[in-house]
Amino acid sequence: MNRIEPVIEDIRSERDLSERMELIMYALNDTVTPIPDEGTFCTFKYFAKTPNIIYDQHPLVAVSEVLPWGFRGINFHLRKPRQYTWEELGTQVYIVQFEELDDLLSLRYGLRVLNK
Repeated sequence: MNRIEPVIEDIRSERDLSERMELIMYALNDTVTPIPDEGTFCTFKYFAKTPNIIYDQHPLVAVSEVLPWGFRGINFHLRKPRQYTWEELGTQVYIVQFEELDDLLSLRYGLRVLNK
């Protein structure tokens, strides 16, 4: 069952990207995990530690590898591989089902931030 589809218009009508992320997390709240599995899609809040980089605070990721320090994957918003460390996760990880991926990709909720 697609959990995003019933609330997609509510999410689209919200202009604030942080509030959009809150609505998405609320919709996906029944598949929260501290550690994603390889091969899954997920979204979460992230606060990078590396200075002077632009990063996505609300990534949507295809997880390619889980490691002791964190995980790697393709960030759909940035369209490139990224790595995420456990210490910088701002929330738990919200698992996205395959049938929800297109809906999330149609929403602008990625938040690009310059880490100072």
